[in-house]
This record gives sequence, structure tokens and C-alpha cells, in this order.
Amino acid sequence: MNQNNKPTLEICLTPDAVSFIDLTGKIAVIVDIFRATSTMVAGLANGVEYIVPVANVADALHYKSEGYITAGERNGEKVEGFDIGNSPYEHMEQERKKIVMTTTNGTQAIEAVKNDAEQVIIGAFLNLKAVADYLKNQNKDIIIVCAGWKGRFNAEDSLFAGALALKLKDDFWWEGDETLFSSHSYTSVKKNLLKILKHSSHYKRLEKHGVVDDMKFCLEIDKFENVPILKDNHLVNL
Repeated sequence: MNQNNKPTLEICLTPDAVSFIDLTGKIAVIVDIFRATSTMVAGLANGVEYIVPVANVADALHYKSEGYITAGERNGEKVEGFDIGNSPYEHMEQERKKIVMTTTNGTQAIEAVKNDAEQVIIGAFLNLKAVADYLKNQNKDIIIVCAGWKGRFNAEDSLFAGALALKLKDDFWWEGDETLFSSHSYTSVKKNLLKILKHSSHYKRLEKHGVVDDMKFCLEIDKFENVPILKDNHLVNL
């Protein structure tokens, strides 16, 4: 809490920036719009039992022997030998299944905060309002962690962070220039999100893999009402 008795809101534009912030008592909102957190939200909204996010492929393969669906990607492509990749459409077909998931950026961001934050929840444009409503009710300091791309800034995650910050502006004390930058950026492009993000590096990267429909889906706002939370290393709906 700050001196105005409002909880604080900060944005980390890359997971590497987390090391400069004390996460004690804070809720960490992980965001990887293209595509990990969007996929997690979509899968759990459509009946996936739970998702175990892991940092590396070897850990995921360990779970495969226990009957888990292996899911994930490296550099935008499905990991060789995995059951499914990182498409929300694939995950929405896994009703009543348990999934172990590893991705280039999203699961790494979870890894960066899970041992220190009080809560870890999953955000996406798909559940923007649901996440905002939950955070308002918690009355705790929050940190929005953008997964980025291999430690670097990316546009889509930062724009989501700005959108969420704007939803929470009346209830939280904004800290850091990252929040100011992200919120103004979102305001300036919100009516043309897809048009703008077609020029982003990750959109172009994934476009080469033929998953344009995935990205259009990931930019739909408030399609779902679930908020995934990490409990005992399992992502489940609140």
C-alpha cells in the first residue's frame, strides 16, 4: 500500500525486470498475448481440468508418462514429440484433460515470479474484465509481468498491461513510467489493435508459421469470464 491507502500497480515490460521489484504480498499478473496466457485462459474456460506450466521440455516429458497432454512451443513451433502446440484452438479441444505446458516466454515468466509473489494469475485480452474485477476485490498491490520475447520488450503484452492498468486506474496507485507508457499506448491504438500489431515482430514471426487465426482470436476482448490462478504449481480457474 502507498501513502494514499490505495494498493499499487506496477508493470514489468520484461520478466528480467522482475528482479528489481519486491514481490512480497503482491499479486503477479502474467501476460503473454501471442499466445501462452491467451491459450491458458481459453483452454481452462472450455473444460481443461488444469494446466501445469513448466520451464523446460524435459520437465514436460516427465509428466507425459503420468498421462498428461504435452503442450507447448519453442520459437513459435510445436515442440517435436508433443501432443499439441500453443494454439488456443487446440487447447479448447482438451475438455477434462490435464495439460503440462512449456513455452518460449509465457511459462518462463511464471517461473520468474511463482516463488515470491503472493498470488500468480493469468491475464489476456480474452479475460480482461474478469481479471480487473478480481484485482479490485483483492485490494492488494499488483505487478503485471509481460512475458515479452526472450527477455526483450514486445508490443502486444505491453498494450494489454496498459489496458488492464486503465481498468484499474481509479482503484490503484500507478507506479513507474512503464505504467504511464503502456496506458497511453493502449489508448492511442485500442480501436486498431490488430492493424497495429500486424507490424509487430512476434505477429510477423508467428505469421510465418500460419497461425494468423490464433492471433486474431487472442485479441478478442472479454470473450471469457474465468481467471486462472496458480495453486500448487497447477493453473486452475478461480
